[in-house]
Amino acid sequence: MPHQPRKFIIGEIYHIVIRRMGGEELFLDTNDRYRGIFCLYEFNTTEPIKIRERRIARAKFKKIVRESSTGQPCGDIVRSSKELVMEDNRDLLVEVLAFCFMPNHIHIMLRQLKNGGISKFMLKIESGYATYFKNKYGTKFKGHFFQDRFNCVHIETEEQLRILFIYIHTNAIALLEPHWKEKGIKDPGKIIKFLEKEYRWSSFFDYIGRKNFPSVTQRDFLLKVMGGQENCKKAVEDWVKHKGEIKKFVNLSLE
Repeated sequence: MPHQPRKFIIGEIYHIVIRRMGGEELFLDTNDRYRGIFCLYEFNTTEPIKIRERRIARAKFKKIVRESSTGQPCGDIVRSSKELVMEDNRDLLVEVLAFCFMPNHIHIMLRQLKNGGISKFMLKIESGYATYFKNKYGTKFKGHFFQDRFNCVHIETEEQLRILFIYIHTNAIALLEPHWKEKGIKDPGKIIKFLEKEYRWSSFFDYIGRKNFPSVTQRDFLLKVMGGQENCKKAVEDWVKHKGEIKKFVNLSLE
């Protein structure tokens, strides 16, 4: 039975989760994660992605990747990064407010800017990344790559928004402590260090002032809601130290 089309409201915010079919891994190496980051940036436009434009965008994005991965950018890479921001005149489908990559799924916080923007953006990401993955790893990956429909929750209050910011950016805790939800966080200091200095596959670095993938997200709105970079950092640290209130996450969790 076909799904009924979902209606997303312009200006409203949604928590989106896309998951690999059967719980299989989405990212088999670091280059796959970079490709996922690239998809979040490249496909957020109302314009079709032409081959030549894709090659130009990919070349510029690779320079940004080198800049963010070395920690000590050289001048030409810095200039190319600034150039991309200055020349970024895309007509955006959505605002990518926050994201986190997990082994078999991705969390994204989106605000819709165009009619049908979220649906179009997610379709581009799902089809684009699946094509890349199948081309790279071979034809043994047949049929549906992602689960047939992404999950979503409409965020209606500022309290939900604050909680979701923490929820998305603490998702990676499970990579160090898989059973933390049932047993609590054993080593808060280690977790905080992991989130703030080691796990770069989310938007958290950029929210706390560590330049990572700054062109991917639109952060002004959430920075204002959270009270700036230091308060973004403090909100996550406080939650980890007090082991969180899991019950607050029930209505936002799409696991």
